[in-house]
Formats: sequence, structure tokens, C-alpha cells
Amino acid sequence: MSADSGTTRPSPPLPRDFVWGVSTSSYQIEGATQVDGRGPSIWDTHCRRPGAIANGDTGDVACDHYHRYQDDVALMRELGVRAYRFSVAWPRLLPRGRGPVNEAGLAFYDRLIDALLAANIEPWLCLYHWDLPQALDDLGGWTNRDSVGWFSDYAALVAHRYGDRVKRFATFNEPSVFTLFGYAFAWNAPAVGEPSAFHKAIHHVNLAHGATVDVLRSLVPAASVGCIHNRQPCFAAGNGPGDAEAAAKLDAYWNGAFPDPQILGHYPAAIAAVMEPWEQPGDLARICRRVDWFGVNHYGPIYARADAGAALGFAWADPPKDVPRSPIGWQVAPEAFRDTLLEVDRRYRLPVFVLENGAGAVEQPDAKAQVNDPERIAYLAAYTDALRAAREQGADVRGYFVWSLLDNFEWGSGYANRFGLVYVDYPTQRRIPKASAAWYARLIAGQPAAA
Repeated sequence: MSADSGTTRPSPPLPRDFVWGVSTSSYQIEGATQVDGRGPSIWDTHCRRPGAIANGDTGDVACDHYHRYQDDVALMRELGVRAYRFSVAWPRLLPRGRGPVNEAGLAFYDRLIDALLAANIEPWLCLYHWDLPQALDDLGGWTNRDSVGWFSDYAALVAHRYGDRVKRFATFNEPSVFTLFGYAFAWNAPAVGEPSAFHKAIHHVNLAHGATVDVLRSLVPAASVGCIHNRQPCFAAGNGPGDAEAAAKLDAYWNGAFPDPQILGHYPAAIAAVMEPWEQPGDLARICRRVDWFGVNHYGPIYARADAGAALGFAWADPPKDVPRSPIGWQVAPEAFRDTLLEVDRRYRLPVFVLENGAGAVEQPDAKAQVNDPERIAYLAAYTDALRAAREQGADVRGYFVWSLLDNFEWGSGYANRFGLVYVDYPTQRRIPKASAAWYARLIAGQPAAA
């Protein structure tokens, strides 16, 4: 796999306070979905839909992190990471999304946070990584404006319980993805597939973000608050009539529908009219609250083509056949990563933390029970070089987190695609650090880490 990082000479070292980390999410690694009082989430439901998930996989066991978190914290300590971004499972704390609190669920995250702090790893807590309680979806989920209050009340519970030890909070992870894929395309939970539901969900998630920023500010002294956005350049898949317009519309939904109102106070012009029916007076002021940083998740460019029969007038499209790709077929374009960091810095004027970046593959241990992953190492080397290039050109990028610490449940792909620095043998739950884990540890330590 070849990749042009956009640099031709070594970049200066990153500052000592640059944050190196790893990321995961609750549903993808925790398992224990029916243990200690946890309620069902929309992903527990979605995994039971015939054909929804490759191989019929579910998150029921996943990486069993709920029971093996101490081992996983030890792996992070061996890597030398300074921070760990994880998400809290809303239905583990509030089995019905509101009402009675589940003390066993709260206690699990107490144990995890305390273990991280004992290992000198800063906890970065994401409130929502897609696992809405099913009981709330039964009431309309994000299409119900009451979801703003449900979410801010949940955030208050988290802040009261963990705010003495956690200062870094993200409101949402990739709201553009879970709304587009869950409410417009119906690929992911809750698989609605209806444009008006999609637009309502966008607006209510934005309102929930704004309300939650206020909650965190009021309850956690010195809280550092942001939102995590999936940012990718959007290109036309061809030169057909309407393809360029399709790419522009995808860009507005994917890259602008959340950070623009949250930080700039308005929806992108391309979608402003379709958002108006769901807005009430004062809503944009409620959404646009001061945040401390901008979270970027980035993998590679994405593509759209015109489709008059599609609900939004465009369809998702594959990258061109001749571009470099990761082992699972995603485009590799570190120069696009560099340009994305520069664009985010210039548009939003906030410190930037890269909170997901990585490469997926289909892997197995060799005869020596080792996992050599040179393509992932090449990807990470090219993309961290691109990050350095963006910093040299003025982007205020302050941290980089690899997706992911562990192989895990990769949503619709089930367990076939592996993104981890650590291989998980799912039948035994054995963890095997890959060659990329050793490479990342050397990078963090400032040692030679050539691809």
C-alpha cells in the first residue's frame, strides 16, 4: 500500500503535551448486554433484524471488556498512551433511558475510571456512541423533541457521578453518521429510512448537544467539552448530471449539519430550508454553545452520485477503482487528512483533537501466534506524517487517538473487519498485541518508528 503524506522532509517533533491516545466505544467492546441490570439498546434490537449484520453477529459478548477492563487498561499502559476515549452506555446507567438508576452500571464506570487514573491515563468520556436505550426509541428516539431533556438529564447523572475525576467530555460521537445511516439510509439502528425523521433527528441531536454543554459547565468545574465529528472530503463519483450537486449535498449533511450550528450558529446553506420546519424560536442560540475543542474522526474521502429515486436525491458511492485502499477497501489518502485538519482549523478556530483514525483489515495470527500488520503500520505512519504537515502549516492539532485499541464489533460488518492495535481471539477473548501496537508505542515514546 502506497500513500503520499504530503511531506518531503522530516517534521519537527511534536510538543511534550501532545496527547497520544486510543479510542473505543461501549457497544463495540463491552459485551455483558444482559448483565447487572443493563437495559436493551437500539443496537441490541438492530442486531436481531435478519440480514442487518454480517454473519448474524451481535454485541452480546463483543470483547467482554465489562469483565476484562483491567487487562485492557494494562494494555494501554504498555502502549504508553496518555489518554483513553471511551463511551458510556446510556442503557447501562438508565435501563429505560430515564427514571430508575442502575447502580451496578454506574459502579462499572467507577472501576474503569479509577483504573485509568491509577495507570496515569486520562479518561476522555463520550456520552453517546450510538447505543440509545430501546425504551426511548419506542417513544420516537431522536425524532422526539423530548429527547433533548432525556439526554441532558442522563448527562447530569454522568456529571454528578464522575465529574470529580473526569474533566474531558464529548457530547456525541459522529452525529452525522448515526443520523444519516440510521434515519435516512436505514442501514444502521434504528433503521427508519424517512427524510423528515432524519431532519428532526439532526435538529434534536443538536439541541441535546447545546443543552448538555450547559449541564456539564454547571456541574463539572473546569470541564473541557467538545463534540466528535466525522470529517471527510466528499467527492462526486462521476461526471453525470447532478453528481457534483449530490457530493455537495452529502458534504452539507456529513460535514456541516452538526459543527456549523453548534459552533457557527447556523445550518449549512444547502440544507437550511429543509431544517426550518423543525426549528423553534431561539433554537440556534440553544445549540450554539461555547465548546473547548473540536474532535475529528477521519479515515478517507467519501463519494456520492445523483439518484433521483433516493430519499435525499443522492446515493452513497464507492471510491474510484484506481485509488490506494486499505485491506477492507477504504480509500487511503493522507493528503486529504492533512487538508481536512487545515480546513477544520481555519473554519472553526478551535483546538483540534483527532479522536479516531485507523485502518481495517481481515487478520489472523501466524504460526507463532503473532499478528504482523504492515499495511496498518504504513497507514498510521502516513497519516501521522500528514498530521505533522498540517501542524507545520498552522493547524492547531493537539492530540491523536488511534481507532481502535481492540478489534471489536464493527457495526454492520460484525467481527469480520479488524481495526485494533490488539488482536482479539473472540472464542477465547485472548488479547494479542499486533506489530502496529509496538510501532505505536515507539512513536509515542519518541523512538524511531518507521513504517
